[in-house]
Amino acid sequence: MAIIKMKNLKQLSEKELDSKLMELNLELTKEKALSEVGASVKNSGRIREIRKTIARILTIKKQKGGA
Repeated sequence: MAIIKMKNLKQLSEKELDSKLMELNLELTKEKALSEVGASVKNSGRIREIRKTIARILTIKKQKGGA
């Protein structure tokens, strides 16, 4: 999944934000598992990008009052 910009996230509905959040959490788990077993990682900064996007989604959910 591509990293999503803040202005695009603000346009999503609550349900869409929840689905993106679940997708990103799953992707983060997979990336962490790959790095734990020592598999060669294609993009070493990917885990950080995913965590930042998750934080953006949670921030928007709080701003909308639905956290």
